[in-house]
Amino acid sequence: MTPAIPRMTNLFLQLGLDASEAAIADFIQRHQLPADVAITDAPFWSEAQRQLLCEQLGADASWAIVVDQLSESLHEDAVRRQTGR
Repeated sequence: MTPAIPRMTNLFLQLGLDASEAAIADFIQRHQLPADVAITDAPFWSEAQRQLLCEQLGADASWAIVVDQLSESLHEDAVRRQTGR
């Protein structure tokens, strides 16, 4: 079995979410987080999803980069409000 390549679509598949481009964009738009809420503390994850994200960030492997990218996307509105951009 070939391991999954660290991409946003594969992360969404591992999280059990729809991994289509439109679904990912919709998820990110609908789940914006306040600046002080870490991705792993977001209220919309199941315990299994939270554990997966924590493991990937803790391993600091190639998947951590994708999780960080998702975190940045989920905090876009908060960053805009803070920076005025």
